[in-house]
Amino acid sequence: MLEPSGGGGVRGGPRAALVLATVGFFGGFAGVSVFGPLVPKFVQAMHLSPLEGGLLAAIANLTGSLLRIPFGAWVDAIGGKRPFLILLALALTGILGTAALVDVAYPARLGGLYPVLLLLGLLSGAGIATFSVGIGQVSYWFPRSQQGGPLGIYAGIGNLGPGLFAGILPVLVIRWGMVPAYLAWAGFLAIILLIYALWQHDAPSFQLAARGERVTAARVAAYGQELLPVGSAREGLERAARRPATWALVTLYFTSFGGFLALTAWLPSFWHAAYHLPLETAGLYTLVYSVLTSLVRVPGGVLADRLSIRYALTVNLLVIGVGATVVMLAGSAGIALGGTVVLAVGMGLQNAIVFKLAPRYVPDAMGGAAGWVGGLGALGGFLIPPLMGYLAGSRGGGHPYQMSFAVFLVLVLLNLGVVVWLGRLAPPAPGEEAGTGRRAAGGEWAPGGSGGPAPAGKGTDYGRY
Repeated sequence: MLEPSGGGGVRGGPRAALVLATVGFFGGFAGVSVFGPLVPKFVQAMHLSPLEGGLLAAIANLTGSLLRIPFGAWVDAIGGKRPFLILLALALTGILGTAALVDVAYPARLGGLYPVLLLLGLLSGAGIATFSVGIGQVSYWFPRSQQGGPLGIYAGIGNLGPGLFAGILPVLVIRWGMVPAYLAWAGFLAIILLIYALWQHDAPSFQLAARGERVTAARVAAYGQELLPVGSAREGLERAARRPATWALVTLYFTSFGGFLALTAWLPSFWHAAYHLPLETAGLYTLVYSVLTSLVRVPGGVLADRLSIRYALTVNLLVIGVGATVVMLAGSAGIALGGTVVLAVGMGLQNAIVFKLAPRYVPDAMGGAAGWVGGLGALGGFLIPPLMGYLAGSRGGGHPYQMSFAVFLVLVLLNLGVVVWLGRLAPPAPGEEAGTGRRAAGGEWAPGGSGGPAPAGKGTDYGRY
């Protein structure tokens, strides 16, 4: 419990909030892999095309992306705990429903149930949307000058979920069967939901507002909170949407994080179809990519506090382009694996930098910015796999699946232009309203009202662009 000298303490603290948000995100984010590792089994049982298989692999990312927008913005109004719990509960429902459907219909009676599978994938994907909720939650607990490390830890460790489940799920299926494997997953998620519900607390401003107390910048600064929310989900989204930098960050995140989601869902099918690897090996190779991308994000968040971000963004994009090229030209699974490792490094570093820039460019609507960037950026996880599947299904020759990685070369070229554009968008100075050059008024917040960024003199070291 935190308590300043003036009394009236709040529950929880930055470290506990970070740990619990990370654990919750880890469990919810695993929904990326609800179908991906087992798509070859569903493709075989239901005679699906590469495009249909790609859509099934990616379907969880649709809700996981779009729900990030309203739920991320909702954090500005009420804090992160309630939105987080709702998303985890929806994901748990989807996974339990998948286990029930597989128990009743797999494999012989799945014909005609493809839409039902997609619906269950949509529910399971709700847990993925916890990302933007946790971003806002963690950001409000930490001052801006110290957010790179905590956000890198939150996203990096949380991002391990899909890769670990992509590697473990096929093994559990082989040893236990599909239904027990999905039920074990549901039990794990239920435990995480319970832990989060019991011990997580919102940032000080939300706790004080919930008690009907006056919330000021000076009051919450005594607890270490620097950012103040705008107090309305709609206002947070509108403020963030008015910032050109928000849309630049969306584009960058579409490639790096959307690409990460896409490949985590697509790679099991890629390894199986392109190189005829067994599902266990395909899951292991996917695990290598996903875990490395996630772990790189942790030091990437720390480096984002220290590096010239413009040059880091450019280098990361070039690394992604090199990795995609290696996979496209690979003559063996080993070389292709090396290419995905290069992709993992570039995407992991890029993911860390993007959300370091979000509180810098949109300090007065962090939840709204996290919603737009996390939601529309992550939509790449839904859009890219079917596009890759379309390329794989429409191309002739001996390497159609390898050439599907050309999608990332196009995205890299687009993003290099965005980096130049972002460099011309000056972030607001501390104490000014984003995009206006005016000193923020008030310094006070209450639900439904409008707040401002932190006072001048605090959190001024954001890293150089």
